[in-house]
Amino acid sequence: MATAFIGFGSNLGNRIDFCDRAVTLLGLLPHSRLEAVSSLYETEPIEDGAALGPAWFLNGAVQIETNITPKSLLEVCREIERALGRDQDNRKGPRTLDLDLLLYDDLVLKETDLTVPHPRLHQRRFVLAPLVELDPERHHPVLGKSLRELLDRLADRSVVRLLDPQPNSRYGSRPACSPPPIPSPHA
Repeated sequence: MATAFIGFGSNLGNRIDFCDRAVTLLGLLPHSRLEAVSSLYETEPIEDGAALGPAWFLNGAVQIETNITPKSLLEVCREIERALGRDQDNRKGPRTLDLDLLLYDDLVLKETDLTVPHPRLHQRRFVLAPLVELDPERHHPVLGKSLRELLDRLADRSVVRLLDPQPNSRYGSRPACSPPPIPSPHA
């Protein structure tokens, strides 16, 4: 089985509900096992040419073990987005749910509609923070640095804060990962 990491986010409607539903649906995938779910992080929208609106995102990530191919996994993610109301005609606008295949083992893949690892993974705090919580020592297969190293050296200074208190899932149990490290007061 392959280890895949999928990032999720929502900035429209009941963000917690959309994130919970996404995690639950990912946990139901055939030939797959949900291994861990990060905490939820509240993140400010970043300027990248998209019209995201003023609402902050809730973001997180899941780690799954799967026999589903990367291309099929991306298709499943798109179907979950559609099922949860994602506007497919305005993918860069506010969204009920966004799912991104971030990593798939150490696979490096560049196709027209799928790039693994995700091409902006290493540039985004809202992606790296939950990934570091799940597997800080995992190496980026192209850059050769651990996820923790990438986060520590990140130029992106957008606000990413742990949602407190963390909500309980109404859609099933979330496998817990270790609590995020407490930042040093000297950092």
